[in-house]
Amino acid sequence: MSNHVLRDIHNDARTPVREGESNVNRVLRLFVCLSLLPAVLVGLSACGSSTSGGTITVLMGTAPDSLDPGIGATTQSMEATWIAYTGLVTYAHSNGEAGTKLIPGAAESLPTVSSDGKTYTFKLRPGLVYSDGTLVRASDFAHAIERTIKLNWGNKGMLTEHIVGGEAFDKGKASSISGIKTDDATGTIKITLTVPYGPFLNVLAFPAAALLPSSTPMSAQPNNPPAGIGPYEITNVISNRSFELKRNPNWPAHSIPGIPSGHADIDVRIVSNNQSEAEQVLSGSADVFDYNDTIPPTLISKVESQASERYAKEPTVSGEFFFLNVKSKPFSSPLVRQAVNWALDRRALDRLDSGMLQPACFFLPTGMPGHPTAPCPYGDPGAAPNLAKAKELVKQSGLAGTTVSVWGQARSPHKEFVDYYTGVLNAIGLKATEKIVASEQYYATIGNLSTNAQTGWASFSQDFPNPSDFYQLLDAHSILPKENHNLSQVEDPHIQSEIASLSPVPSSQLDSVVGRWQSLDEYTAKQAYLAEFGYDEAPKFVSQRIDFGALVFHPVYGDDWSTLALK
Repeated sequence: MSNHVLRDIHNDARTPVREGESNVNRVLRLFVCLSLLPAVLVGLSACGSSTSGGTITVLMGTAPDSLDPGIGATTQSMEATWIAYTGLVTYAHSNGEAGTKLIPGAAESLPTVSSDGKTYTFKLRPGLVYSDGTLVRASDFAHAIERTIKLNWGNKGMLTEHIVGGEAFDKGKASSISGIKTDDATGTIKITLTVPYGPFLNVLAFPAAALLPSSTPMSAQPNNPPAGIGPYEITNVISNRSFELKRNPNWPAHSIPGIPSGHADIDVRIVSNNQSEAEQVLSGSADVFDYNDTIPPTLISKVESQASERYAKEPTVSGEFFFLNVKSKPFSSPLVRQAVNWALDRRALDRLDSGMLQPACFFLPTGMPGHPTAPCPYGDPGAAPNLAKAKELVKQSGLAGTTVSVWGQARSPHKEFVDYYTGVLNAIGLKATEKIVASEQYYATIGNLSTNAQTGWASFSQDFPNPSDFYQLLDAHSILPKENHNLSQVEDPHIQSEIASLSPVPSSQLDSVVGRWQSLDEYTAKQAYLAEFGYDEAPKFVSQRIDFGALVFHPVYGDDWSTLALK
């Protein structure tokens, strides 16, 4: 499998990598108040009094793994590269679920998809140029994809496993990718897939799939990122210390509807100490706090009282749950699984996470298409639990007193989550003890079927905003001897049938099946295959210089730097 959504969300950096693995996954507000270009005004919020120009200082707690789009796989990398490398498609620059909408980028429109779902045909916008002034050509797309594969981008399997000829090229058996055909004269790009793959447009929206000049070397350029199509260009990279995003001088000539032109230059500095990072933004010596980081508990009350008008907790498309192995007693019993869901005090778990969890019960998080709007089947997640009901269900199951090993990792607050959960299991009539594993070994341990992990903590985050990405964790095909993603070992015929039917639907047509995804997620919650307890929240925190209302918190890329503006 090429997509990996099991995560350690509370690491210093929210990177799209599973712990213990090699790398394998966030407004339409344009500076056009003076020009009033009608085509660009689609979805704009009011321009207000934001000032154009100047430099804004953004802090990052962890440096990007690379600012070369063909390598970068962490959120820190893509927060920068998505506004410097626009692909054939990209995401709307909007808050919440609206930001998951795919819009045309370098392509004139969303693609024509063949009736069998395997061929995607695009046409480039005419007259596009890169940040270095080079004319954009259709054949540049093939070069960029081949380069990304050769550079071993962490998610390259999403390309090699799905594009015809991708694996042959990756293995050196072919000099090009046979499934990509381009025509520079017409600007046409045709991509043929091995089988229908619904999220393919989401894959093309990654900066790693953006067009680059065909002259771009087939070697990593981490300190001198290549030219791209976008409102910004990345310059002055000092590894692990700083980099800058300058407004692309060639962008105004080909502004793309729906993509902000940017208000200010951006100076990014790496500050590994969260305390210092928060203090700088609070005092105004820096402008933007890294949403991947956590404001220290010793400062949070000060931030909330002194900077309430420039601080907010933003929902992320990620969450926390306890897996329940349905092939192992006592969780083979639906009654015991239901009991766990009735017994969890999700408010207590939020407190253990310093108030940065939105109590929840559904698998698909807020902001993900398909997130249910129905009531939770086992009580309001923001209310007190029903321990009496939980105890009675365990008693009815006949499995009271069953020995349970609860798996967790040593990192805080995950260890505290498991401490609390173990106490709950004991309180409802089971006999639970903890098995704590070093963080770097955790997922490899519980993902090995020979471990036979009964239950434990896990977290998850999107690779891209398509429900099929999350449902890998409940797909029977994900049950593997090693690197098992389906930790609850669910093999449900209804889930399998719906995955098979819904996953091939192209992301551009996702709206047509959102209702079915919602129904499936409601069904999953009722089966209690997981004990979902919260969706992670992130800090949106800026200095007094910044127009807080204009800054978009994007569901995929976090703080949308192209919407940053001075008051």
